[in-house]
Amino acid sequence: MDKKKINIYSEIGNLKTVLIHRPGEEIENLIPEYLERLLFDDIPFLKVARQEHDNFAKILQENGVETLYLEDLAVEAVKEPNVKELFLNEVIEECGINETKIINSLKEYLCSMSEKKMIDKVMAGIRKKEVKIKEYYDEYPFIMDPMPNLYFTRDPFSCIGSGISLNSMKTKTRRRETIFGKYIFNYHPELKDPDIQLWYDRNDVYNIEGGDELILSKQVIAIGHSERTDKEAVINMAKNIFGNGENFRTVLIFDIPKTRAFMHLDTVFTMIDHDKFTVHPGIEGTLRVTALSYDYKNKELITKEEVGSLEKILSKYLKKDITLIRCGGGDKVIAGREQWNDGSNTLAISPGKVITYERNYVTNEILDKNNITVLQIPSGELSRGRGGPRCMSMPFYREDLLE
Repeated sequence: MDKKKINIYSEIGNLKTVLIHRPGEEIENLIPEYLERLLFDDIPFLKVARQEHDNFAKILQENGVETLYLEDLAVEAVKEPNVKELFLNEVIEECGINETKIINSLKEYLCSMSEKKMIDKVMAGIRKKEVKIKEYYDEYPFIMDPMPNLYFTRDPFSCIGSGISLNSMKTKTRRRETIFGKYIFNYHPELKDPDIQLWYDRNDVYNIEGGDELILSKQVIAIGHSERTDKEAVINMAKNIFGNGENFRTVLIFDIPKTRAFMHLDTVFTMIDHDKFTVHPGIEGTLRVTALSYDYKNKELITKEEVGSLEKILSKYLKKDITLIRCGGGDKVIAGREQWNDGSNTLAISPGKVITYERNYVTNEILDKNNITVLQIPSGELSRGRGGPRCMSMPFYREDLLE
């Protein structure tokens, strides 16, 4: 791990360190009647999902990227008995469990395991029968919910500049995910560091998620006001970033449709080169964008409303002509199909070199024709979770771009 732990000033700088999570038994605790509750549309086959994810990690490693695993960092963070106690208390409280007998049973059950098995079990979920509570067939079987969205490591917390946003997740089912980030950055021997600034905290009242946070340059951050992110959260985070001496000068708040198809900003566009973006055609009309900057003398935000096309707004704030590459070539049917399978959700590992799902073959061919190097990965099972390569990765360190 690099001596400087966090360094994210672009979406495309050479990726050196990234956080991922190999799908675990939480996937096998999905059942049809509770899919909506757990934010899934289908049930992935775990064996194949793991094979696909291992291939994703292999591609990263073959391209010089250090891969850190969420589950391993969490284990290393809770080694100390007092930290483990704090962690379990917080996890159980977050589940809404307040009956002393059940709390004691859960803690006894989890403390009987090694740290590795304990973390895996908290992620997988705990059935009532595991702690000797009778399960009735027509009732919800879990005393602690599974966390199947964990392999989308982008959302619970985000690295921005030299700090992190420990996000306040919109849905109850994902809020516990941010506890892992909290303990990693507070207690992990290599990652606890007072120099890592906290831009946002998981207990803040307004919601924000990592899929809405894009670092376009050393000066510009783009954040989606989406189904999962509140505008007030973006404003509060911008104040913290501007007020703590970071290099960023503008935060662009993109107002996008509040629907599942446009769940996060990175489901409708991602940066793939200095001047190129993949984009869902559905966002190409007139956009409303709020540009936030900072008056350092008076220590207050300056707000400017922008109305225009995505291309025009990006070109203005990045100070260069921007090329938008349409998912599915802009065809209504192809774009709709490939967008559903995250055709616009690419992970750049260096300028002009991206990881994509192979199933989005029309978009991938178009990227290739635009001189983008495309590293395709199978995703028959991974894509059932509705998230692409960017969703499955949380960059910790990217090399700075040469200006």
